[in-house]
Amino acid sequence: MTRYTARPIEDAALKELRSSDDAGRPCLPYTATDDDAGSPLRCCLRPIRPGERIALVSYAPLRRWAAATGADPGAYDEQGPVFLHAAAEECAGYVPDPGRYPFDRPGALRTLRRYDARGHIAGGRLLEIPAAATAGFDAALDEAFADPDVALVHVRAVEYGCLHFEVRRP
Repeated sequence: MTRYTARPIEDAALKELRSSDDAGRPCLPYTATDDDAGSPLRCCLRPIRPGERIALVSYAPLRRWAAATGADPGAYDEQGPVFLHAAAEECAGYVPDPGRYPFDRPGALRTLRRYDARGHIAGGRLLEIPAAATAGFDAALDEAFADPDVALVHVRAVEYGCLHFEVRRP
């Protein structure tokens, strides 16, 4: 059982991103190929399957969180690429598996970037996902939220820097 809840991109943001992304570019759907297979979808937190209609868009998760909370991340605001289903009706949404975190392949490298209530970086750490992936994520998130100033954590891929999912203070 995971101790924390992985959060996909919220429905309201997905609706906007499927029209225009956070860099102001139009969404350009395409059909996933074998080259896309396995890449993470941030709408439902599962890997892409060939033949699905997807889009690669620019997403600013901290900016969107800050707008909802009144925070001002200032220079810590950033945007990056994420895959999502091209249309809401193509996505079943995120169905959590209480026994594991999304994209928890042992040996993969993740950065857990911590943010405070202002939206400023409050630390972070590198996680090489261990064979006991759920326990490894739980321990890293326990460490992050042991700091009372940490409001949320972004779990990112080291190789590309893209957001995999967000975890908020329980």
